[in-house]
This record gives sequence, structure tokens and C-alpha cells, in this order.
Amino acid sequence: MKIEDYDNFFLGATDLEKSKFFYRDTLGLDLKFDFSNMGMTAFKVGENEPAIILKDLTKFPTAKPAIWFKVASVQATYEELNNKGVEFLTAPYKISTGWAVEFKDPAGNVLGFTDYDM
Repeated sequence: MKIEDYDNFFLGATDLEKSKFFYRDTLGLDLKFDFSNMGMTAFKVGENEPAIILKDLTKFPTAKPAIWFKVASVQATYEELNNKGVEFLTAPYKISTGWAVEFKDPAGNVLGFTDYDM
């Protein structure tokens, strides 16, 4: 397993419109995508591919701040780390760009892996 890069940074939003205004108009970040109807909006940070993705807590009430990393294969990474005792929150699951899985570090921070294996 090799972590290739950051993928995205997820943050909860109790009021998605207010948070969108803050990130866009107060911080001056450019919009990457706006899927407000699905409960997510993303902002670019400079020219980096990873984005800050706001998750509407009315649609994702259990969402916690999370950092996702890009790997070549979520399934292979899941199997390797599962064998090392990492407790995952779910089994790998399909997302629109590939596969993802989340887990917690020893302090309870949510981390995840994603690949682009569609």
C-alpha cells in the first residue's frame, strides 16, 4: 500500500448556504463543484486537485471532519490494513469516481481512502 496524495478534506456544514458564502466570499476560494441538491459543495485551494468538500449535516447528520487519501486500490489497501488491525467504519463502497472506505485513527479522527478505479 502506498498513499499517493491527498484526495479531499471533508467538513460538516450546519447551514450549507452560509458556509458556501463564507468559503467563497469571505475566504475567496473558487467553487470546484456545487451539488447542493445532494448535500455537497466543493472549493478549490489554489491549483491543487484536492478540495474542501462541505457536507450538509441535514443530509449527512453523522458526517465528521475527514481527510481522504488517494491510493491505487481501495480494496487492496483495505485488505492490507484490515490484516494489520485497522477497524474500518464500512467495507469499501462505490462512489461516482471509483471506490472509497473510511476508518478512524487512534485518536478518533476520520480518515479515508479513495481510488479512481471505475
